[in-house]
Amino acid sequence: QYGLAKLIGKIGVLRGDVGEITVAERPLALRAALVGEALRPAETTELWAETRARFTAGDITEAFADVTLLEAAGERDEAVAIAVSLKRAVEQPGQRAALVTGDRALARRVSVELLRFGVVANDSGGTPLINTPAAGLLRHPLLGVGLKRTSVRHAAEIVELVALRGGTGRPDVASLPVLFEARLTGLGSTRPPFWFSRLTVRNIERARELLVRLADALAPLTAFRSQAEADLAELTRASVVALESLGRTADGSLSELYAGDAGEKLAELLRGLIAASASLSFAADEWPDVMEALIAPETVKPAQGTDRNIAIWGALEGRLQSVDTLVVGGLNEGVWPRKPEGDRFMSRLMKTGIDLEPPERRIGLAAHDFQMAMGAKKVVLARSARSGDAPAVPSRWLQRLLTFIGKDHAAVLRRRGDEFLSWARALDAGKRRDFAPRPQPKPPQAVRPQHFSVTEIETLRRDPYAIYARRILGLMPLDPVIRDPGAAERGTLFHAILHLFSRTVADPLVPEALAGLIAAGRACFAEAALPPDVEAVWWPRFEKLAAGIIEWERGRAFAVTMRHAEERAEKTGVGQSGVTLSGYADRVDLLAGGMADILDYKTGSSPSKAQAHTLLSPQLALEGALLRRGAFKGLGAREPSQLAFIRLKPNGEVFEESILEYNRKPRTAADLAEEAWARLEKLLIHYADPTTGYLSRALPFREGETDGDYDHLARVLEWCAGGDADDEGGEA
Repeated sequence: QYGLAKLIGKIGVLRGDVGEITVAERPLALRAALVGEALRPAETTELWAETRARFTAGDITEAFADVTLLEAAGERDEAVAIAVSLKRAVEQPGQRAALVTGDRALARRVSVELLRFGVVANDSGGTPLINTPAAGLLRHPLLGVGLKRTSVRHAAEIVELVALRGGTGRPDVASLPVLFEARLTGLGSTRPPFWFSRLTVRNIERARELLVRLADALAPLTAFRSQAEADLAELTRASVVALESLGRTADGSLSELYAGDAGEKLAELLRGLIAASASLSFAADEWPDVMEALIAPETVKPAQGTDRNIAIWGALEGRLQSVDTLVVGGLNEGVWPRKPEGDRFMSRLMKTGIDLEPPERRIGLAAHDFQMAMGAKKVVLARSARSGDAPAVPSRWLQRLLTFIGKDHAAVLRRRGDEFLSWARALDAGKRRDFAPRPQPKPPQAVRPQHFSVTEIETLRRDPYAIYARRILGLMPLDPVIRDPGAAERGTLFHAILHLFSRTVADPLVPEALAGLIAAGRACFAEAALPPDVEAVWWPRFEKLAAGIIEWERGRAFAVTMRHAEERAEKTGVGQSGVTLSGYADRVDLLAGGMADILDYKTGSSPSKAQAHTLLSPQLALEGALLRRGAFKGLGAREPSQLAFIRLKPNGEVFEESILEYNRKPRTAADLAEEAWARLEKLLIHYADPTTGYLSRALPFREGETDGDYDHLARVLEWCAGGDADDEGGEA
């Protein structure tokens, strides 16, 4: 009304000269009057008590006889119920229905839900171009590079397994062929991965051809890397060349790339960028962000041929069109109305000074849109109680309307909405199915493992199913995608440095010991070939540790006669179990009295002293038991004197943490080692019984963890949800 008043005032028309085109039917006239009163300015709401008395209960019932309030628990429930209401609304011939909402996510959800009824809604908002196959580029199967689709898929699988899985690094598309060849050559120097049999000559050649074509296709773009500044038009041309090279099919056609409305929209955008008269220069490495920003506002409007009886509109389209049933969706604060956005360039005062409208003007327009929407013959008001993970606040206009008409009439509207919600729930209802039981496979004794390493014993206790999957079924997890070096790689690197130092510097008391440790560090860092930014952080950290390591080494040097690094324990039978155990010790120091210390370097906090002392993490104690039995062939049978972790802290602190005492309960190394051995024998005999199953997550490290290599096979999330985890235990 404010906008119309300004308009007629500007053109010189008096308010009394504006006539009504037609007189609304009584129910709609009553509804318009009620909604108008509910939305009156906040300064005059004290008049509600007076104006409400003008309407009888019968008037309100008549006005809202065709109005439904749909309050769903969540956003998905809201979308399904809206889809049901739209479908129901057009079941009678000639009836039309529409959803009006400013929430594009809700509009897309409703579009998807309507597909289950075979309805392709006419969505005026369209689909963001960036979400279409044409703009997906490498993320989509449109990748062709002039090869058959099946050839590309098979070759890409080999490239992924060889070059992009396992280890660390930063693969670059331009040098990907070199990385592929280097890793392919390196496969011969290590234990072959489980997928090694897939590497046929034909598959390798396919992968090489794909990599060459990929590098050639992207060459126009990679050529800009050395340029500090590039022009928008030049980069767009290079992107078009790369895009078409990537999307070209085996017969040289680009029809799939530019197919449909999305392809046409992408082509139109690219042509516009190339033809743009304005020059825009920026750093070449900013092009991906610039391109994404240019594509983001573009939408692909729906093609003709969609269902003409059901439409999805924004508020603007809703003002100009009418239907038999109108659904007003997303009636929560932040959508109806949207929050006023602050202007980055002009303050409220500056806008007022040049007679620009304040942000609140749009709130008034949104209120007008809501009032106009209520003028449809049949109206469904829809909202969800939650938005994302947080509770949602009902739209202020919905709250005003329900408050004005009263609780009893509001309850009637909700009951009508409950009918749609029940139909929506019934769509996905089915016969109750029990959750998958907690797996506990019981393979025959003949196929059960007859040998373990010390590092596997904790897994056997905590997650026996993982041992079953790896050792009995022979299922090996796929290596993670190549990534930047992390904490695990840092720990491995520092271990390697200390092992090299132990071998090259026999006596830490010599003056050049620190220099020897630094030299060992430089050699291992050079071999690791870390990215410069990672090395810039890790090397100073190692230098801080170096002085602490030498100080710790010298503090125990007088009692040590010989230091042994990476000492191997040969297979040794475990009591009457018939199973053997082997392993490696990070460090074994021989002492003057004939005993030995077993030390384990740790750059992290796991396992804790408590876990090692209580034998939840029995590796160190079992190494002590192997030492007593002469498993370390070069050392002979010896008594362990100390079992300890050497903690290498980020601040450069180095300290020895013995596991022999916890909660003021000291034990000797021999006692702890023998208890670990006895427990292991009992555990192995238990699993030698064919009636013993390999239980999933018998003793998880943390309650609720589901990140194990085989948790998806064990369907952990399912049986946990089914309540079959009563005997699951965690650690304090």
